[in-house]
Amino acid sequence: MLRRSLIILFCLAGFTAYSQTRITWDTLKDVKFIDKYSKEVDAYYYFPKFGSSVLELDGKEVVIQGFLLEIDPDEDIFILSANPFAACFFCGGAGPESIIELKVSKDHPRFVMDEVMTFKGKLKLNATDIYQCNYILENATVYK
Repeated sequence: MLRRSLIILFCLAGFTAYSQTRITWDTLKDVKFIDKYSKEVDAYYYFPKFGSSVLELDGKEVVIQGFLLEIDPDEDIFILSANPFAACFFCGGAGPESIIELKVSKDHPRFVMDEVMTFKGKLKLNATDIYQCNYILENATVYK
């Protein structure tokens, strides 16, 4: 009986280790932005100060749905946005917390601009690199 209980416990522990957390765009709003000067580019940028609920997600596998934006398809640069292209962060319709940079494999499926898609990947928080988004989804794959 004890052996069977241990097997079940190990199976459940393994299952939770590989489970992902479904998040929404509201989840990612737990962030404040500070306007700071960057010597590197001689300009002011918004630098994030992530809230505790977002900090808990750093490095975790998450699932999120949004609008796919093709920034440079030839270079595999894609963004997942809370809003379609006409109202996205780049067009002034939202803040930087409303986009996630997608790091996809070279053999990803063909994407269509503004297609509503769900992605799974490891969430990485970026508070320092001005050349990347504040939210990055590493090893991003289409989630069905």
